Amino acid sequence: MPEMDQYPPWVGLIYIFNLIVGTGALTLPAAFADAGWLFSTIAVMVLCFVSFITITFVIESMACANATIQWRKIQEHKVDESEALLNTDSDGSTVLDNSRPCFNLNHKVELGEMASLYLSKSGHMLFFITLCIYLFGDLTIYVAASGKTLVNLSCTGTNSSENFTEPCWEDSEVTRMDMYRIYVVLFGLLVGPFTYFNVQKTKYLQFFTISIRWIAFTIMVTLACVRLINNGQQGHPSLINVAEIPALAGSSVYSFMCHHSLPGLLAPISNKNRIIQKVSVDLVLICGFYLLLSLTGSFAFKSIDVLYSLNFMPAHDSGTFMKTIGTFLAAFPLFPMTASFPIIAITMQGNLKHLCFEPHTLERRGFLVRRLLFPSLAIFPPLITALSTHNLKGLIEITGSYVGVAVQYIIPALLVWNARKYCSKYLKCNVHRYSSPFRHFGWFLFVLLWSFLCIVFVTVDLILDH
Repeated sequence: MPEMDQYPPWVGLIYIFNLIVGTGALTLPAAFADAGWLFSTIAVMVLCFVSFITITFVIESMACANATIQWRKIQEHKVDESEALLNTDSDGSTVLDNSRPCFNLNHKVELGEMASLYLSKSGHMLFFITLCIYLFGDLTIYVAASGKTLVNLSCTGTNSSENFTEPCWEDSEVTRMDMYRIYVVLFGLLVGPFTYFNVQKTKYLQFFTISIRWIAFTIMVTLACVRLINNGQQGHPSLINVAEIPALAGSSVYSFMCHHSLPGLLAPISNKNRIIQKVSVDLVLICGFYLLLSLTGSFAFKSIDVLYSLNFMPAHDSGTFMKTIGTFLAAFPLFPMTASFPIIAITMQGNLKHLCFEPHTLERRGFLVRRLLFPSLAIFPPLITALSTHNLKGLIEITGSYVGVAVQYIIPALLVWNARKYCSKYLKCNVHRYSSPFRHFGWFLFVLLWSFLCIVFVTVDLILDH
């Protein structure tokens, strides 16, 4: 990989942080308080831990895929064996091995390509359908949520109104739906072009949004602490509320989601030494953010809005400073969605390419196919869907529950299980430097059991809601 396409580990960790901590973090405090602060604290930490397990599964599967692709090229005499077995890893170390290819993360191997390597044709197709539904739903939600946020910020009247047929402003013929569609088009024009570049090209956008994110979360935590100091404890959450446990699971199931985009974020990292440990630090920081945000909010407010940032909306008699802070926090969800949209769209186009073409034939495809057609397929369907409707509740339920469980838990577990069997049989390797520390079969069963429990909780939540 050319040096200019690489970035240091801390940049990669920023990308992962940005991808995970999005608008989902703002929906946690309400569910956290309703389910009981003690139980929710434990649940969030368990969610973080299980997500870390499956992240290590993805990393191990990616390393196996790199070795498998290299081994197949050797078998097909597409790579000179003497060159293939002399491997310079991303941390600068040279690995000599006369029996098997090197396990590394140097080349981006999307989840779709891993599925084609290690799953059956039917399994590969089922994986692709599942992942595309998730990514398509995610992108559509981001576009629609951005449009609705901008409508609530710019239009007068009741900001929480779902009646998009009413005028956006008094004595105006422009409806809220008209403005919503204008904002969706603007989102596509301003954010969509990043999809036509590599993820490295979004570096400055990522730096900007993580700065905004730190500022917003710091303000929310600070204001909640100030309320506790000045007004005392206002919220009185129970230790555990069994009736609200399904809702917590339903709203938290993809709070730590980043698995679908990991290959594109890890491959350009210049030094991948101890990458699993570095990612674990990222997950601990994110878990700390979630707990700090949720605990302070649970005790500072009598009731918490579904979107936590709305708890900080200023009253009509608030001063200019507090009105400015409130407006900033209300607009905050726009920033993580803007940063995550290109990464997710790039992931989607990568998987579409590997479904349509053999990996070794991609470079032979023309510029129009590689750099224009597939990025367009990734961004235009979500934009068109968002233009047609602003009510995506059903899609959000499917995207964040059943499909989210499959992408975050089930798919990584199945990939690593089959990758281990393949590498043990053909590459004669059971353990390598990127192997997950959770190699025991019990961890595989634990992840599947956790997935089943999450699906049960989400199903109960959906039934109770209806």
